[in-house]
Amino acid sequence: MEKGRTGFQTQGEVHPTELVEGGHINKEISVRELRNAIPDYCFQPSLFWSIFYLLRDLTYSAILLATLFYLLSSHIVQSSSPLYYTVVNIYGICQGIVWTGLWVIAHDCGHSGFSTSGILNDVVGFTLHSALLAPYFSWKSTHRRHHIYANHVEKDLNYVPPRRAEYAKKIGHAVEVLDEVGQDAPLVLFLRILLQQTIGWNWYILSNITCPPSAVIKQGMSVWRHSHFDPWGALFRDSEAIAIIMSDLGCLATIAVLYHLYGVFGSFETLFWVYIVPWTWVNHWIVMITYLHHTHPSVPKYTSKSWTFLRGATATIDRDFGIIGTHFLHHISSDHVTHHLFSRIPHYYSPIASRAIIPLLGKHYHGRGKFRYEDLQIAFRDCQWVEKDADKDKEFGLRSDGDIVRDCDEALWYRGGVSPAPEYRMRESHDVSAKEGQ
Repeated sequence: MEKGRTGFQTQGEVHPTELVEGGHINKEISVRELRNAIPDYCFQPSLFWSIFYLLRDLTYSAILLATLFYLLSSHIVQSSSPLYYTVVNIYGICQGIVWTGLWVIAHDCGHSGFSTSGILNDVVGFTLHSALLAPYFSWKSTHRRHHIYANHVEKDLNYVPPRRAEYAKKIGHAVEVLDEVGQDAPLVLFLRILLQQTIGWNWYILSNITCPPSAVIKQGMSVWRHSHFDPWGALFRDSEAIAIIMSDLGCLATIAVLYHLYGVFGSFETLFWVYIVPWTWVNHWIVMITYLHHTHPSVPKYTSKSWTFLRGATATIDRDFGIIGTHFLHHISSDHVTHHLFSRIPHYYSPIASRAIIPLLGKHYHGRGKFRYEDLQIAFRDCQWVEKDADKDKEFGLRSDGDIVRDCDEALWYRGGVSPAPEYRMRESHDVSAKEGQ
């Protein structure tokens, strides 16, 4: 492991400056200039603060669990069904938020942001993610590639939208009439959002549905071989198989513990309210966080000719979620641009880094959004597919009137439409090859 100016670099991790052609956003700022604007200490994890936030969240979780059992044992709750369901649902929501914070700490571990020790990072991250049935090493591998190639329509692994021809095929319309396609009815829109928010994370882990086939390591494999649980599947190199197996065993160990708790509790209902409900809320928050950060009408995507690390990393949007986002979710929603640019900065230093670099980004900072159901509606309604848009390129500053049109100065912009049928597998390899202008 080699230590440089930006802290400890884990083996095999690609540093941003190695990926930038020319190193500039719109010829105005470079990765090095952004890095130099951030205080050096932000790149060095503090073991004291990392452990403090970990113990704080574990304490919150223990208090909620103890309070739940105390209330469930009281006569007033036992004798009132409305009060009983009120208590267990409030517990589920609150515990889901706390566990999401623990999930974010494990996510920091995967980025080497918990400590300077790779072993400690992996022990903490593996334990926390396994407890939440998230395969730690598997997701760490694919998430790392998402950070390297963020918003690259051929190499990114998360929320890569279809182009015109592929989207037309999905909804059963001719390419020429896409501009006349309407929008989902409010009820249909609600049901699609509900489906994504309840099973989206689990289905992504099982089938990798948000990824184009050109981004996987082993192309041409069966649709059943794109799971994060498959050690020799399409997503991973053979050298990663042992780590993937460890991830699977971690999740299996959690399932074994849950089965034991089922016997201890004596009823599935108790296990359901104690674990499954807050776990479902965690999955909801993770999907909402990742989806809204990368899906907005003003956020571009890039082709292989126009993509650079800086363009891709800044093509995300920060979102304010009040005290839930800052205190419980450790700034993962409010400082996401900084996280994409410098993913090893610990969560407790990310606000400092954001204040240092946001003024330097110009138009490549897309502002601060909200974290509401209305924002999910906007993303679903107005962000169904992408294509070139010269006017948006000029407004964004990629090029000016009179400039020679070059592929390297063109982005892809979201367009609205109806929702296709729910995805159940990763896209076909021939779909992703849709040509420009189709």
